[in-house]
Amino acid sequence: MNNVSAEFGINVFNDSVMRARLPKETYRQLQKTIKDGRHLDVNLAVVVANAMKDWAIEKGATHYTHWFQPMTGITAEKHDSFITPAGDGKVIMEFSGKELIQGEPDASSFPSGGLRATFEARGYTAWDPNSYAFIKDGVLCIPTAFCSYGGEALDKKTPLLRSMEAINRQAMRILHLFGNEDVTSVKTTVGPEQEYFLVDAAAFERRKDLIYTGRTLLGARPPKGQELNDHYFGAIKPRVQAFMTELNEELWKLGILAKTEHNEAAPAQHELAPIFSTTNISTDHNQLTMELMQKIAKRHGMVCLLHEKPFAGVNGSGKHNNWSLSTNTGTNLFEPGETPYENAQFLLLLCAVIKAVDEYQDLLRVSVASAGNDHRLGGYEAPPAIVSMFLGTELTEILEAIENDAAYGSHEKEVLKVGVHTLPRFPKDATDRNRTSPFAFTGNKFEFRMLGSSASIADANVVLNTAVAESLRQFADRLEPAEDFESALHALIKETIVAHKRIIFNGNGYEEAWIAEAGRRGLLNLRTTPDCAPCLLADKNVRLFAEHRVLSRAELESRHEVMLENYVKVLNIEALTLLEMVRRDVLPAVSGYVRSLTDAVEAKGRLGGLDATYELETARRLSELLAAAWRESGQLDAALEQARGDTLTLARHYRDRVSSAMDALRALVDEMETLTDARSWPYPSYGELLFSVN
Repeated sequence: MNNVSAEFGINVFNDSVMRARLPKETYRQLQKTIKDGRHLDVNLAVVVANAMKDWAIEKGATHYTHWFQPMTGITAEKHDSFITPAGDGKVIMEFSGKELIQGEPDASSFPSGGLRATFEARGYTAWDPNSYAFIKDGVLCIPTAFCSYGGEALDKKTPLLRSMEAINRQAMRILHLFGNEDVTSVKTTVGPEQEYFLVDAAAFERRKDLIYTGRTLLGARPPKGQELNDHYFGAIKPRVQAFMTELNEELWKLGILAKTEHNEAAPAQHELAPIFSTTNISTDHNQLTMELMQKIAKRHGMVCLLHEKPFAGVNGSGKHNNWSLSTNTGTNLFEPGETPYENAQFLLLLCAVIKAVDEYQDLLRVSVASAGNDHRLGGYEAPPAIVSMFLGTELTEILEAIENDAAYGSHEKEVLKVGVHTLPRFPKDATDRNRTSPFAFTGNKFEFRMLGSSASIADANVVLNTAVAESLRQFADRLEPAEDFESALHALIKETIVAHKRIIFNGNGYEEAWIAEAGRRGLLNLRTTPDCAPCLLADKNVRLFAEHRVLSRAELESRHEVMLENYVKVLNIEALTLLEMVRRDVLPAVSGYVRSLTDAVEAKGRLGGLDATYELETARRLSELLAAAWRESGQLDAALEQARGDTLTLARHYRDRVSSAMDALRALVDEMETLTDARSWPYPSYGELLFSVN
């Protein structure tokens, strides 16, 4: 790409394209429709669809699709061509307004968690006009929501859009209390940092576990891992750089603001970070980014791994969700202001987030739960499973001064009070960052660091948006009727600090002492998906989503069911894969190697009693391991056969019995690998996988 500025967004039907191709009145009406959140008028849609079709055909597109995000966690698309019979064996290219606004894909095989019977196949897709249409692989892709025949959300986008509207409603109430009459809307913005691994395709294709599950189920640690920290921010290898260059070009053509790329801590691990976008657009872009990473890696003879923990013993991959609130006038509401009044507003919004994170820590944990992320959270590479909030020294001292009606350290001599001249200006980036914190304030945004690398960011942002909306609703209800606004504001902020300061922790989240301290504070430690999944249906959480019209009880029950079903299916596939690898490949290979060792012992004996200590001891230990591994494979088989019950019971069984049996079997096999001739071992080693890309 020679001219990035000229080619940026060339495959996107964006605002500049619409402005150029639509009649002025049509463009004006479309923008008003988008701004007001109204349904698109059919007559207006006809004009937009025709312009979109002409543009797409000029770009080489022959088909269109309603591109949506079902509860599988990945995207879905069904392609329809533009062709329509015109008689005499000819066709014309058409695309109607109705086809733009709404589609009807077969929905029978998508997860619904009991929202619909298997025989009920109808589902509807509806265009999200806030997210631009784009061309991918010669297909016009129209970002859409996806719902059932009865209107229930079957996707990730629908509740996300609802949550964005919920926080917009409540944030507007707060801003009007502070006299921001020029603000007409508030949107959440997100910049998700994406971590991933790149491994050589030839090595990948020889690993059944990577092919079937995305992570290694076996593998002894190599002599060198990430101990020297030499990979982190190191020089990017030529093959990886070529991949990154092509990835950037393809992302930029789709209007995706890919900004930063670098090597991460583990060997073969990397990261890409974009510039902030509106949350629903950022969610779409992150799904596209993951898809393109995997597609482009193959063109460079590599495979992109997005699993949260593809290798034992080295860092896993997460996704940092940088979240903020912005007005239509371009103001970041978490940017500390220049005046005491601006900072009073900032403090109130900060307290809304503190309250939300504390009261809905269970939901935030649920929003990042998965079988893959369970391997990562709590390790010395990712935040612990305990949700806490980092504010840094400066903000923490300010909140403590407000709580205690005290002077603010050495900065002020007068008692700190909200809304008057003694409230100090808050310097941006006044403190260090805390990489162990699950939820950290980082100057003008919050970084939620618990998301897994393969996850859709929609789930976490649905929870965050809705929980903060609830805090803002309660604040507005209290402040709107207040006769003395400043006194009421000060009292509210002080009460919120006192009630929710337990969630604030600026220390090392990796220390064992923090686990005990968090318990004393009453914070939750939900280590696994089966531990936290039931929280989704707690009365307070059902009430939260229902009152803000984000998710109904039925929709929450379906998501609870889908989450646990997926957890069980993932672990079942992993267990069956491990059994196949051990029984069909590892045990025969090691047994054959033991035979070669015993043959060597006999040969040395025939030569006059040469020392065969190595062969004898190795053969003896491998024989012990072979027998133990065979027995453990039987234990794993039995654990799988005993799995029965409802989804929660099944999930707990797989966590407690199946996973422990897999771990026991793996420990035996990994020791075998360290004793077996490399030429006899059936799979590429960790060393080959982590250090083969140059």
